[in-house]
Amino acid sequence: MTLQLILMRHAKSSWDDPVAADFDRPLNGRGRRSAKALGHWLRQRGWLPDRVLCSSARRTRETLDGLRLEAGAEYLDALYHAGEEEMLACLRRAGGTRVLMIGHNPGIAAFAAQIVSAPPSHPRFADYPTGATLVAGFSAETWAQANWHEANTLDFVVPRDLPGV
Repeated sequence: MTLQLILMRHAKSSWDDPVAADFDRPLNGRGRRSAKALGHWLRQRGWLPDRVLCSSARRTRETLDGLRLEAGAEYLDALYHAGEEEMLACLRRAGGTRVLMIGHNPGIAAFAAQIVSAPPSHPRFADYPTGATLVAGFSAETWAQANWHEANTLDFVVPRDLPGV
């Protein structure tokens, strides 16, 4: 069995409210358009998750809503600004065979770099901008067996690569 991870950084968020807590920042207009375009890209490419692990922050939840996917979601406080070790721990507890994980930088960029055996050739992979999405395949039989540098890069996109953003 092949396991697949879709690793997505939340879409572009708003900084319009200077007193809003970071956790409560919503998406801005470009972020909403990006989430919709990313959802279309996932459907078009056949990367539909059967499970979602999503940070409980507002901008990650709004990103997931904008994707318009039909998958069971688990909102995890542990993914809010998680580092790569915490992200791996959350993934190892996951169910399903194709998991979408939505999180934040800098942890998600570090996690993406550590999880793949070779990075995609895309020039934006290293900085993992908002909406960046990696699809990686594992030969492990369960998520509990997922380890660093074992995933194969299957796909990578950033919203600016997509029409309508």
